[in-house]
Amino acid sequence: MRIGVFAGSFDPFTIGHKAILDRSLGLFDKVIVAFGINRAKKEFMPLEERMARVRRAYSDDARVGVVSYEGLTIDLMSSVGAHYIIRGVRNPMDFEYERNMADVNRKLSGVETVLLVSDIEFSHVSSSLVRELASFGKDVSNMII
Repeated sequence: MRIGVFAGSFDPFTIGHKAILDRSLGLFDKVIVAFGINRAKKEFMPLEERMARVRRAYSDDARVGVVSYEGLTIDLMSSVGAHYIIRGVRNPMDFEYERNMADVNRKLSGVETVLLVSDIEFSHVSSSLVRELASFGKDVSNMII
């Protein structure tokens, strides 16, 4: 079974994240959405709410799992039997960062990283943009699930 882990803080889980997850379901038998916990960061949306939103959106698809974790993604990988990390890239800066992380993760654990280029209609959407717009009272409901 090909299991991929789509990992991030997903604070919040955007329509861009959903598009990457949907596309990854065509590549893997199972995709685990892994919500990384960073206690040093102030949350925009509580972890349980973020996880519940994804569970609701994919409640009819047994191929999608949702977990939270602390620590390194590669340590989570072995506990869920996954060999692939799924990442989305929106621009060249994302690519450079993700390529470096992919190299490190492969050297440390042998896991492969699959980079999916974002759909052009979502390339401007990021969690940090959503958080900033919301902090100014803007409606961001059409950018998150």
